[in-house]
Amino acid sequence: MHNLDGLGYRDANIVVTGGFSGMGEAVVRILGELGATVHVVDIKKPAVPHKQFYQADLSDPDQVRATAAQLRDAGPFQYYFSCAGVPPVIGPLKCMLINYVGARQLIEAVLPSIVDGGGIGIIASDAALGWQRNLALNLEFMAIADPVEARKFCESRPDMLRDGYTSSKEMLFVWAQHRSVNLGRGIRINCTGPCPTRTPFMDEMGKKLPGDFWDKFPYPLLGRPTTPDEQAWPLLLLTSRLNAATTGAVLYSDQGFAAGMMTGALDSSVLGGK
Repeated sequence: MHNLDGLGYRDANIVVTGGFSGMGEAVVRILGELGATVHVVDIKKPAVPHKQFYQADLSDPDQVRATAAQLRDAGPFQYYFSCAGVPPVIGPLKCMLINYVGARQLIEAVLPSIVDGGGIGIIASDAALGWQRNLALNLEFMAIADPVEARKFCESRPDMLRDGYTSSKEMLFVWAQHRSVNLGRGIRINCTGPCPTRTPFMDEMGKKLPGDFWDKFPYPLLGRPTTPDEQAWPLLLLTSRLNAATTGAVLYSDQGFAAGMMTGALDSSVLGGK
């Protein structure tokens, strides 16, 4: 690999959630190749090299608190990558609790151990493209920081929960953008919005979608779903120390899908009118 030390990952101490498979696994592997020390949080232990593994279910606030305490002992950290994500096939509530509520809880708990000028990178999704339409409700939900109360809110508000996936990814966009202005200490927080990517996640999603959905999905740039590496690199580049002035950003790493939908260059009817 070319000398990429300018990105700031060599000898850095880093947390990656969701490092067992897919994009998270690619992030862990590439960071290791770049010379980083990587601590992985997930349900299952990844096969790729890493420093330490912390088993945790992000839908369980007690497990999140315990994991955060362990991570604080292993800090300080220069970077934090939130890559854990599950499809709605596991149920809307569980999906929301893992993808947003638990992800937020763990980031906030580990934040004191992130060094001044550090970076936080979050994998969201271009499924959250229409987040602005739900901003008032998303902001109401975002005001609830306690994970137990957040669960109660979701259970009582199906209009918030919806499928659990799209709404959780919207919440990541909204929370990261809102939080970016008051993190302090020069810490940056940014999101990527990937398109369909060849991972176990995509296989699980495919079980609930029409058989030709992935074939009909627009891939304007590559003509195919992306690979985990093709999504890991935008996240790493966005979060690197070279982007010292970039925070609260949403980078659509989706082959131009979001741009096409927002400008009308792509016809939404190819997705069944959604």
